[in-house]
Amino acid sequence: MTNFPVINFEKLNGEERKDTMEKIKDACENWGFFELVNHGIPNDILDTVERLTKEHYRKCMEERFKELMASKGLEAVQTEVKDMDWESTFHLRHLPESNISEVPDLIDEYRVVMKDFALRLEKLAEQLLDLLCENLGLEKGYLKKAFYGSRGPTFGTKVANYPPCPKPELVNGLRPHTDAGGIVLLFQDDKVSGLQLLKDDQWVDVPPMRHSIVVNIGDQLEVITNGKYKSVEHRVIAQTDGTRMSIASFYNPGSDAVIYPAPELLEKETADKVQLYPKFVFEDYMKLYAKLKFQAKEPRFEAFKTSNFGPIATA
Repeated sequence: MTNFPVINFEKLNGEERKDTMEKIKDACENWGFFELVNHGIPNDILDTVERLTKEHYRKCMEERFKELMASKGLEAVQTEVKDMDWESTFHLRHLPESNISEVPDLIDEYRVVMKDFALRLEKLAEQLLDLLCENLGLEKGYLKKAFYGSRGPTFGTKVANYPPCPKPELVNGLRPHTDAGGIVLLFQDDKVSGLQLLKDDQWVDVPPMRHSIVVNIGDQLEVITNGKYKSVEHRVIAQTDGTRMSIASFYNPGSDAVIYPAPELLEKETADKVQLYPKFVFEDYMKLYAKLKFQAKEPRFEAFKTSNFGPIATA
């Protein structure tokens, strides 16, 4: 199998831009994932985010997690657990309004650092969306506009730690799923692995790489591109040693954004190309996703094909 795609963001500014854009295109079409290096977020900021995240877990979450797992009997399971994940998480919301000041147990330095990190990730996500527009032949800003709704995009972060697990063969760190939203930017542990994606019916490791940002395509980009880019199933494998840090930031449509295949892409395809995906309100999709996250994505799309939006005009 070919190597996991790694994109050097700096090369977009030089003679290798064309080749780099081609690598991004190939990654979006054939992997649904790629790893970004030299992305413009300074290493010292990433180091501080990692240090504070790991300190926060040790001080505020580790003991609670152990107590929770013990209360559920997960440390002594003898059969496969299919309805729980071996992870400790909390969530931050950045857009449309931040809730960082309200999240309990965070020290002031951590709040400030995460707010700054989120602003940088938001900018990077929007840069990436415009690169996808360029590769797709859509006008610059099309994807951001498609996500906008009446109040702008939604943007939030899931901060997760995956502690050592005594029975990794029986418990998932995180069960297989695709991501519901738009584009996901992940800052992950560079020492403890565990993230895998499904490619050609095989689970492939997403390699830990210091100071990189892992990018993946969500369900909404699959719809907007009419399947040209696809969200890909992925999971986290529990490990017996080491705690894996995962900071995943989700740049998603606004709750009232109406999502549908880009008419321009439907026009460009061959004459017999049909609209493969439905038209729906993002919030409605999320309500369905909440019930079916760990099931196949196709029935979620099918459920909206009977909605009342009607066909999409392509002229």
